[in-house]
Amino acid sequence: MDTHILFLLGAIVLLLVASGFFSGSETALTGASRPRMHSLEQQGDTAAATVNALWQRKERLIGAILLGNNLVNIMASVIATGVFITLFGEAGMVYATIMMTVLVLIFSEVLPKTYAIHHADRMALAVAPIMRVIVIVFGPVNHAVFLITRSTLRIFGVDIGSPLGSAQSEEELRGAIDLHAGGSEEVRQERQMLRSILDLGDVEVSEIVTHRKNVVTLNADMPIEDLIGEMFSIPYTRVPVWRGTPDNIVGVLHAKELFRAYKTAHGEVGGLNVAEIANPPWFIPDSTDLLSQLQSFRRRHEHFAIVVDEYGEMVGIVTLEDILEEIVGEIADEHDIHIEGVKPLKDGAVIVEGTVTIRDLNRQFEWRLPDEEASTIAGLVLHEARRIPEVGQVYVFHGFRFEILGRQRNQITSVKMTPLSDGEDDAGPVPEEDAGTPG
Repeated sequence: MDTHILFLLGAIVLLLVASGFFSGSETALTGASRPRMHSLEQQGDTAAATVNALWQRKERLIGAILLGNNLVNIMASVIATGVFITLFGEAGMVYATIMMTVLVLIFSEVLPKTYAIHHADRMALAVAPIMRVIVIVFGPVNHAVFLITRSTLRIFGVDIGSPLGSAQSEEELRGAIDLHAGGSEEVRQERQMLRSILDLGDVEVSEIVTHRKNVVTLNADMPIEDLIGEMFSIPYTRVPVWRGTPDNIVGVLHAKELFRAYKTAHGEVGGLNVAEIANPPWFIPDSTDLLSQLQSFRRRHEHFAIVVDEYGEMVGIVTLEDILEEIVGEIADEHDIHIEGVKPLKDGAVIVEGTVTIRDLNRQFEWRLPDEEASTIAGLVLHEARRIPEVGQVYVFHGFRFEILGRQRNQITSVKMTPLSDGEDDAGPVPEEDAGTPG
């Protein structure tokens, strides 16, 4: 075999290596973690900054990679065909086709891409500086190809320049959160908090409001000595005060302000005026979403708001802490996640009070019960059953078996929820006894 043939075979090997470089670079740069690259760039990593810069012009990056990859593959095939025709005559074309297909498939596609899949971040940082130079070198040709491609796609009504909308960006972020790997308690809580933050704009104040029947209020017209005594016995910092009727809220009394006024008066409470000490009430509609309310709390430096319905009637109260708990969850024992009104059983079932919110259950157990039509478990059962169930009735819907354990008048007070196994059929909101299944 003469030197010329050896030289051409060496050129083929180098071209196959270059092809593998392009293939692996494409997989690495498209599969690398964008959050990690962003974080590394913030820490001053220049290679990560180069990766992010390449991502900003993805169409030019992909175009340069494909141009380089096709160029070296075609060149290697042409050289191989010439060498094999020289060695084997006309049959050399068949031998060259078979050999180049095998070599390109194994060493220029599968092998580098497999490595890049498992080491995407590391490889992306390594190849980014080289790929940046290649993108610049192939820039004019790549730009012409890009213009032809975009013009052709526009004929079919496809605009590749349109950015992702806010809804698509949110879905992408939710998908990244769901892919947040790990089953440890810490990771699960991180997923819950991130999902809760994204849900703030979709949840209304009415879904987390402390109902008026559970709100402690004080009569502003009661003797000041009695009012101070009541404040000492109430475990709350801020209390709404009313005058005339409980619906007529005239202010929000802060314990610190009251005791400061008491100290200033040197214990002479006769001259204290509750209306002057209390802060003006802040009324908000119950349809306000939590994200807007959180921003309003921050902007006004407030922690407490009175919630009213569309008729202006008091519904209850909402606090900054209520919204923060929607993100971080209720404060619980360090070894056990617990929300009030939920009792897990050993067989996997859960006994739930009717007032427990669907969002709290979804967050604690990572369920996917719908909360569009109802905010509580009792409301969900009523919505699906289309009637007020009797104690002992059993319903099956949304992948759960709901057994009514308690009812007070027309209100469902307790439900036993059992997740259905994979083999069980979710027949919809039909009572099991009506469907022929034992209750």
